[in-house]
Amino acid sequence: MAGRKSAKRSGEMEEAQPLPGLETPPDVSMEEAHHEAHHDAHHKGHRQRLYSRFLDAGPDALQDYELLEMILFAVNPRRDVKPLAKALIRDFGDIWSVVNAPPPRLRSYCVGEVSLASDKAVATLRAVGAAALRGMRQRVMDRPVLANWQSLLDYCTAAMAHQPMEQFRLLFLDRKNKLIADEVQQTGTVDHTPVYPREVVRRALELSASAIILVHNHPSGDPTPSRADVEMTKEILRAAHSLGIAVHDHVIVGKGKHVSFKAQGLM
Repeated sequence: MAGRKSAKRSGEMEEAQPLPGLETPPDVSMEEAHHEAHHDAHHKGHRQRLYSRFLDAGPDALQDYELLEMILFAVNPRRDVKPLAKALIRDFGDIWSVVNAPPPRLRSYCVGEVSLASDKAVATLRAVGAAALRGMRQRVMDRPVLANWQSLLDYCTAAMAHQPMEQFRLLFLDRKNKLIADEVQQTGTVDHTPVYPREVVRRALELSASAIILVHNHPSGDPTPSRADVEMTKEILRAAHSLGIAVHDHVIVGKGKHVSFKAQGLM
């Protein structure tokens, strides 16, 4: 009897073994959580390395796509944005073109699980371009233009070279040739902007400007003046000179280059 009790007690202590093929499946959610944690740690380390390199060695130590990555971190806190940054640089050509690209075109970008479809993503990129352009503008406002000519050209190129439509810009100067106003008077089509000489002169008189500089862009990228550009400039010269307003130059901005009418002997 003692033996039978012992055997029964021993059987009660044994755990039931599952039948073959009915084992408990592994905890998939735990594996996914581990993988996600490893993924996050990897990208957190990559981002920290970019931050450190940027602060320690300066922006020149980073490539364009890496600078763009840093901007995209703000709108994609947990995703790998490197493929998207590289795709944007490849398609647009440079970082300036990316941060000034039309919103509809930016919204169309999606690489893997990262996209620019949200208002936050597009606004963040565009805000970087707007801040840089405003800083360039502030460097030339209220300063003698002739002594800061290259800065003025850099600003006009940045503001207009990548515009999809022609713009006609007027830079108004005071008696000391300081820039007192910068205005886009007209926006046209991809190859034409209507310009009205009387409107140009009228605005100069309203601002008490002593001189003006004409600037417009060619979206094609080729800044070579057309016959219409030359004729329009002559009309403005006649209208301005009749009222004692000087026209210092007419600059056509292309992509990476420009043409000065004064330097070309066209005025």
